[in-house]
Amino acid sequence: MDLRSQLLQKHDKQNMLSIREYIADDEERFGRLMELFFSEEYRIQQRASWAVMHCADRHPHLVRPYLERMIGLLDKPVHDSVKRNTVRILRDIDIPEALYGKTADNCFRLLTEPAAPAAVKAFSMYVLLKIVKEEPELAPELRLLIQETLPTGSAAIQAAAGKVLRQLNRLRL
Repeated sequence: MDLRSQLLQKHDKQNMLSIREYIADDEERFGRLMELFFSEEYRIQQRASWAVMHCADRHPHLVRPYLERMIGLLDKPVHDSVKRNTVRILRDIDIPEALYGKTADNCFRLLTEPAAPAAVKAFSMYVLLKIVKEEPELAPELRLLIQETLPTGSAAIQAAAGKVLRQLNRLRL
């Protein structure tokens, strides 16, 4: 399959799922998709990020070699969908301890960025919660940012914030 052509063919879930089925658990094919994910081409990168997210849902180990570069994209001027899909992947996979700092810095920044979409902020809260469970000294900062975000946040932000705050309370953090 020519992944680039396939990504440009249709921008719908069925196409992304067919790409996921083609890639399956194949590291070489996934590597070709990741080349497109890191592409400078706006549309290709946007669509590849969606396909990568679907692949990571089934085979999370495939993204591990690319995590540091993916996290690095979070502070670059990329399409919001690239950030959303990247943070969603981070929410659902095990993040290596060596990447906690860079991941937390980016997620804290996204959470405070006024222009960041609600989904990016919500996924960032969940990623930060996961890191806080391992690095509890970050809990006060997360709690404060969530409390500052709550009054002006959308319904999605408020729902995520409520869940994360309840988890922090249960963990006594």
